[in-house]
Amino acid sequence: MARNVLDKQAVVTTANAFLTARWLLALLTSGVLAGPLHRQIDQQLATAASFSPRSDDAEFFRRVNLDFTGRIPDPAAVRAFLASTAPDKRSLLIDQLIASDAFATHWTDRLSVMLLERRDEGKVTDAAWRAYLTGLLREHPRWDKIVHDLLAATGEGEARAAMKFWGKIDHHAATEDIARLFLGMDLKCAKCHDHPSVKDWEQRHYWGLYAYLNQTKEATNTKDKQAYLVETVASKKVDFESVFEVGKKQTGPQLPGRDEVPIPAFEEGEAFEQAAADGLPGVPKFRPRALLARDMTDRDHTAFARNSVNRFWALLMGRGLVHPLDQLHGKNPPSHPALLELLTRAFADHAFDIKWLLREIALSEAYQRSSRLPEGVDRVEPTSYRVALPKALTPEQLLYALLTGTGNREWVQAMQADPGAEAFDLKGYFTGTHAELPPSFAEVRKVFLQAFAAPPGEAEVDFVAGASKSLFLMNDRLILHWLQRHGNNLVDRLATLTTAGSVAEELYLSVLSRPPLAVETETVSTYLAQNDKHREGALADLAWALLTSTEFRFNH
Repeated sequence: MARNVLDKQAVVTTANAFLTARWLLALLTSGVLAGPLHRQIDQQLATAASFSPRSDDAEFFRRVNLDFTGRIPDPAAVRAFLASTAPDKRSLLIDQLIASDAFATHWTDRLSVMLLERRDEGKVTDAAWRAYLTGLLREHPRWDKIVHDLLAATGEGEARAAMKFWGKIDHHAATEDIARLFLGMDLKCAKCHDHPSVKDWEQRHYWGLYAYLNQTKEATNTKDKQAYLVETVASKKVDFESVFEVGKKQTGPQLPGRDEVPIPAFEEGEAFEQAAADGLPGVPKFRPRALLARDMTDRDHTAFARNSVNRFWALLMGRGLVHPLDQLHGKNPPSHPALLELLTRAFADHAFDIKWLLREIALSEAYQRSSRLPEGVDRVEPTSYRVALPKALTPEQLLYALLTGTGNREWVQAMQADPGAEAFDLKGYFTGTHAELPPSFAEVRKVFLQAFAAPPGEAEVDFVAGASKSLFLMNDRLILHWLQRHGNNLVDRLATLTTAGSVAEELYLSVLSRPPLAVETETVSTYLAQNDKHREGALADLAWALLTSTEFRFNH
């Protein structure tokens, strides 16, 4: 009898141990016991090969300021960060930058360029669009909400400016943009036939997305005189035909990988939930675009979440886990599949919180690695993330970096054009027929976008070198003007210093956000000695040399 009791207890104990082991395994598999996301990122990227060492404080400080605020730090901020002995100063800095107004401004730029691709179309002003995004980014921005606003585009309330995403209401262009930006699918080829090389992408995927959008049009409310995006009644599926096959096919609204949405049939007069009024058509009960906004951003829509984290990862890390970003398909697998799935699940579980995701990535050792190659290594595959990948400064980052580095940011940003003056001739500035410098910061910004931005409608993802860009940095009269001595700008500050060492330190901290190496201080000293009679010009030359360097041009 006693033995039977002991046997039963042993069985229970063994069973409990087995269940506990399975429970622990499930927790480990789910990531619960693996620590915060930034540690899990590093676990997923672990490899037997050597990594670059951790970035030094100066390298990290410049990098994170550029990534989170779009600006290089001023010399005083660099000195303070380098002098700090706080063990958690990096995480504190990340939190401080994420909470800053500069974060909201910079990420308004980043998201605008990604979503609009520098197109300024439609009846929503750029100012209204920027105010909408900046307002969200100052608080707790949720990517699913932003994308829902863009697709739903109701024109109502604070989200009215989201209508700008639609521009001139081209249904086919919108289909292609939505597929690329929110699903990572370049479906342009699939408009006419199944994709010739990507078997995952079929013609029905293109037309399934199109069927959500083809009832959308613009209408003006006669009461408030505002334009709205409205939907007419969808009564039938869309027809499509392959150029390679005979016979028409049909589809209703359908997200790739999901079931087709049935189009309901209504009795005559029953299709509307709200009658026409004030110049706007009636509101249909069945609104495919509203369904697209709901279903695209659904927490369980893995394709949307996967594409989203891949894009945010690329913005901080220099390339996507799947790259190019619009090529998420079976023939182009992610460099780290488990990491991509981890990020996908975590982003959805944290309500698509943009700041949370960016913070976790920035806290990882992968993000904080040096951009210098590991000792004894000549080449590293960029897909390994064993070394930090340099990222070319965006046009906006480059403008702010030049203004900060030369010490001219305050007065240039304060410039405003005289309303009664002749309009600035942007084309003439570049052709040389217009000799005047830009009269306002807004015009300065236009000059930089003209010189460095991609044409409207082209994605700005990878660095594209160009002789015109290099020549602009080397010779443009606006930059040369900033290198003249103005009140307390860089050249003015350098001119007041008496030793070559102090000049070198101020110069390198101002432009490259780091102290100079001994050999660099020696070079500065030699150059100043050789140009003693033209000291002010020599100081400008030294600053110019750093401003045109690769180290300055990239976030590394």
